[in-house]
Amino acid sequence: MESMEVDESAAQLYVRTPEDVKAIVKHAKLDERQLTQLTQALYFPSADVDSDNLRLLELDGHMLGQIRDGQTLYFKGGQNEKLVLCTDERTYDVKGAEISNSLLLVPDLKFAAATSTSPLKSPRTGNANASLERSLNDSTEDELEVPRTLEQRPVLKVFHEYFECREIRPRFRKLGELLQLTRYSGPENEFCVEQKLLFTFSQLLDTVQCSRGQFMEGLNQYRAIELDGRMRVMEYEYEYRIINMMLGLISENSWALDEVEREETINALKGIAPEDVVAGLFDIYTTPSERCPGKFEYQESMVSRIVAQNILQPGLRFRNEEFMRTWQEALPEGMSCDLKYLRGLGICDKEGAQPCIRSLAEELLPTNISDRMRALFKTKQRWTMEEMEPYIECFTTPNLSVSTLLAKHARSLTDGGVRYFVSKH
Repeated sequence: MESMEVDESAAQLYVRTPEDVKAIVKHAKLDERQLTQLTQALYFPSADVDSDNLRLLELDGHMLGQIRDGQTLYFKGGQNEKLVLCTDERTYDVKGAEISNSLLLVPDLKFAAATSTSPLKSPRTGNANASLERSLNDSTEDELEVPRTLEQRPVLKVFHEYFECREIRPRFRKLGELLQLTRYSGPENEFCVEQKLLFTFSQLLDTVQCSRGQFMEGLNQYRAIELDGRMRVMEYEYEYRIINMMLGLISENSWALDEVEREETINALKGIAPEDVVAGLFDIYTTPSERCPGKFEYQESMVSRIVAQNILQPGLRFRNEEFMRTWQEALPEGMSCDLKYLRGLGICDKEGAQPCIRSLAEELLPTNISDRMRALFKTKQRWTMEEMEPYIECFTTPNLSVSTLLAKHARSLTDGGVRYFVSKH
């Protein structure tokens, strides 16, 4: 069989010429005098151009500002997790979205103002040369030959989809689950802890789907402290025992609530609990005193919650008056209990013959909104929005409110002028 030789020049990419451009303009019935002098010819990428590592990402004002300020954006997500994008302050859910048209990525492409060398065609000249431009338009084609420059612009990639970002609340559940694996209950019990399950601050930050600022909030929410370079949470009974001894020093030393001394508190518990544990819990539960510089005061809300958690053991029910009395008696003198401190910790159930208060921890509920709603309505048939809010606000976004979630997953009714939400099914 006779072999065929291929002309190398024919196999090369065809390059347009200024004559081609003029012919196209003429076929399109355009007046070349109304066009700028620069033509940019686009060439689609050849097969040897590797652009698979490029993705189109939609940015909001916050993300764009972070990039312009030299900050870094982070993608986070495990093998079985949905992808999120984090700045130092916010977290975004990332989803792929199709584009109805094709978008071309063309480096160094010039826009209209940059394609004209004539002051007549530049938008910066305004109408200053309007009379001269009309004179140009009135000229015949033979009277004026428009100079034309042709530049080649390679298309780097053609996009048919992009990443759409939607701001969401931080996903703290994984942080809590990882920290709960190695709860600290004293140095004498450390032999029971699986060392490979201990995580540093950086390891948790890289794993948990939230921004750095939100991550710090999460550590505070779970009351985590750093021990020997690893982040730990306390076993509840152990934490309550240490806090109770710290609070006992208030009356023992005749301190006012806003005159608590940090060093004396740490020294008083030496030999009872590790210094890092006492110092860490002290820093979480107290704030600097406004009246007495250099001294501290315990946060009433945090003290009230851990005391209430000690009383509200799972499965137990308390009559309202009985619970409030027991709760108040367990608090240091000068602190007051309030039902608002039970937010996400316990509920007031008024459906029975005798109203009662019982435990319902938000962190133990399902992470799926539908499953969580079923669990909540199984616990109690009717909820007000205020009662439901602490248990579903983790599913809200800047564009999705609690009321919107309830409208979708529950139905409402009014009884005695009060609006309640009940199960849809």
